[in-house]
Amino acid sequence: MMSRSYTNLLDLAAGNFAALGPSGGGRRRSGSFGMKRMPRVMTVPGPLSDLDDDDEEQAATSSVASDVPSSAVGERLIVVANQLPVVARRRPDGRGWVFSWDEDSLLLRLRDGVPDEMEVFFVGSLRADVPPAEQDEVSQTLIDGFRCAPVFLSPELNERFYHHFCKGYLWPLFHYMLPFAAQLSPTTEAAASSDGGRFDRSAWEAYVLANKHFYEKVVEVINPEDDYIWVHDYHLMALPTFLRRRFNRLRIGFFLHSPFPSSEIYRTLPVREEVLRTLLNCDLIGFHTFDYARHFLSCCSRMLGLEYQSKRGYIGLEYFGRTVGIKIMPMGIHMGQLQSVLRLPEQEQKVAELRQRFEGKAVLLGVDDTDIFKGINLKLLAFETMLRMHPKWQGRAVLVQIANPPRGKGKELETIQAEIRVTCERINRDFGQTGYSPVVFIDRNVPSAERLAYYTIAECVVVTAVRDGMNLTPYEYIVCRQGIPGSESAPEVSGPKKSMLVVSEFIGCSPSLSGAIRVNPWNIETTAEALNEAISTSEQEKQLRHGKHYRYVSTHDVAYWSRSFVQDLERACKDHFRKPCWGIGLGFGFRVVALDPHFSKLNLDTIVMSYERAKNRAILLDYDGTLVPQASINKEPSAEIVRIINTLCSDSNNIVFIVSGRSRDSLGPMFASCPKLGLAAEHGYFLRWTRDEEWQTITRTSDFGWMQMAEPVMNLYTEATDGSYIETKETALVWHHQDADPGFGSTQAKEMLDHLESVLANEPVAVKSGQFIVEVKPQGVSKGLVAEKILTLMKEKGRQADFVLCVGDDRSDEDMFENIADVMKRNIVAPKTPLFACTVGQKPSKARFYLDDTFDVVNMLSSLADASDADPIIELEDDLATSVSLIDISDEPPNLGNRRDEGS
Repeated sequence: MMSRSYTNLLDLAAGNFAALGPSGGGRRRSGSFGMKRMPRVMTVPGPLSDLDDDDEEQAATSSVASDVPSSAVGERLIVVANQLPVVARRRPDGRGWVFSWDEDSLLLRLRDGVPDEMEVFFVGSLRADVPPAEQDEVSQTLIDGFRCAPVFLSPELNERFYHHFCKGYLWPLFHYMLPFAAQLSPTTEAAASSDGGRFDRSAWEAYVLANKHFYEKVVEVINPEDDYIWVHDYHLMALPTFLRRRFNRLRIGFFLHSPFPSSEIYRTLPVREEVLRTLLNCDLIGFHTFDYARHFLSCCSRMLGLEYQSKRGYIGLEYFGRTVGIKIMPMGIHMGQLQSVLRLPEQEQKVAELRQRFEGKAVLLGVDDTDIFKGINLKLLAFETMLRMHPKWQGRAVLVQIANPPRGKGKELETIQAEIRVTCERINRDFGQTGYSPVVFIDRNVPSAERLAYYTIAECVVVTAVRDGMNLTPYEYIVCRQGIPGSESAPEVSGPKKSMLVVSEFIGCSPSLSGAIRVNPWNIETTAEALNEAISTSEQEKQLRHGKHYRYVSTHDVAYWSRSFVQDLERACKDHFRKPCWGIGLGFGFRVVALDPHFSKLNLDTIVMSYERAKNRAILLDYDGTLVPQASINKEPSAEIVRIINTLCSDSNNIVFIVSGRSRDSLGPMFASCPKLGLAAEHGYFLRWTRDEEWQTITRTSDFGWMQMAEPVMNLYTEATDGSYIETKETALVWHHQDADPGFGSTQAKEMLDHLESVLANEPVAVKSGQFIVEVKPQGVSKGLVAEKILTLMKEKGRQADFVLCVGDDRSDEDMFENIADVMKRNIVAPKTPLFACTVGQKPSKARFYLDDTFDVVNMLSSLADASDADPIIELEDDLATSVSLIDISDEPPNLGNRRDEGS
């Protein structure tokens, strides 16, 4: 069941922009950004010149080029994040501001991986409250001096957007914390906590509004034809839809720096489908680990019915004709910035002080933010347990825990902080000695030089977070332990380097650190043993582990990460200007449909005109999803459909066929009131020209012994897969799993496909997978083949078709479209015959035309019926029926027993 549509949320901020028609090379215009309310309608394909005067004015504003001069003529990367990599400080006299780069920001360092010819421009908010009167001046200063465009949010909006929705709801949820209890009133302090409260619709609306402000700033500076957009983290997940609605061809990448939860957790989000769909408006979506990507793909499968494909090492999701790439790449650190700090004289002095202070001690180090997921309390309990289990370390092992000040607040955080204080006091009381404190707890902001000094002297770094997106602490530690050759701060400069890591298996960097000791931080005893193992390991093993880690960290730095992402973004966008694309849908249901350049909606006037001129017409129609909706409970043809079909069949110039995957026992009674209608059942294996004719087969296949081989295999998977069943047709077996668990059903389908292909390798059958099915059927049976044979027979009887219409909606109909497109080359139809291959719905297809739904199909057929000739007919069907031997139809169908299908 789809969650509630939020089509009104873009209206929330006057963001209900009309999606322009097929994107092309948009006209560049200079000018300021203007937000003019536009009509909420579906896109109609067409050039901008077709718009009326008012729409042209709107189109002009939507094609606005950047007012910001670019230093490069070529491409530019616009990095959009919640916060700019800039530090803002008030001047001492209170007049104006002083700005500087935030050297600790990795977003700043991603520039190192971007090609020299590509400019990097930043869009984000400042960590300072700039009065409205000063915002224009601050903006111009940052644009001119830092290539940064600041987004200013009011304090009230920022509170609702950042503290309430991002930190109070999304962040806990993405870290697997469900909001079981309601928060206090939004006016209370607890409402802005990071403990995780229930979904608040007003906070979600603030989130959308804040994302719209970021969108407006991007539009002010963007050149949509040349720029790439790289959006960062969960704060801005609504931004891609705003951008995609405005610029259909814009090249957009997104990277999530937090975990992505499993589908069981994620689907508790009331706006779960809206968030998935807005992310799918990107061209490339990045995650730190395969686990996070796998959870995202699972959510897309379970909630949107999308399946991913892996091709040549790249993972992609097909989404309305676009391939959305999935990138798995853990972020790295900036080696140069760390090494520059290691060279500072004060850092070397601090290292010397710490070595003297902890001389003769094995130092275990923890560096964490103070929040509920970092597991500081679990680390302390494990250290305490190690001292009890291994008394030899009493007086010799020290745990230094640096706890950065909390950025959130709430009851759970306060409880954990209290537990940490109590545990530290207990450990120091129980195991402390004169001049020896087992735990050194530092709960303040620690300067970079001091932090790196602790890394340098630590024997082991311990990370026990219960959930963390990446955590770069181990990477920084490894670089510090490697040191700078020739520096006194380097441990054992003249000898081999060594380090040890104990890391939680629940953090993003864990998979890349294969030499680390991985622990489940919830298991206090095993974590305690891991701490003991880390400081007891032989020197040689410490050196081997360190060398392995340093090789990885030094080659997979932040520049490598950004370079790889930008390259994949370029690859994902390379086809942007080759296909026309349409923007359709409202609100967060908006998406861009990329289609073949020759793909267009079937024009009624055009087909009726061609129909009236033709003398020998072939009309081939699918049934389910074409004449009746797939979701319809009553699958019987309506009286209107029967009337239309009988009218078309009564025209002497027409041959009309229903070509379906249904069995003949299903189709025959269904169209008993259409005496002159041709039927092709089970994808054309059985054929009947009129109601009074006997069913014939298009091949001489009579050996169906393979069914006795395939059925036991399918039964095996049916018994093991709850919700699946086997449909037994006369000539085919179909395994359905649409009612099974989506993930398990898909996995079982792939296993079954391989199993059946192996078992039936020497049998004359084809094993194919479709949407929620695996089908086994005889070789050489398809809708495309039966369509070709019908047209061939018409030609051999001197009634060569000069009008061909075939309509269908699913994969099996694609064979028909493909064959129809080829009949002209082989002279099966008359020269210059109009071929109308038409699919139902706007989706990638081998057909040249589409109709939106079954209503459009019936309406089109009704128009053809109205144009039909009412003169007495020549019974062409009788002549064709007497010549069926020309298409290799056997005299008798095979004796298949009493097999019957169970539906379409």
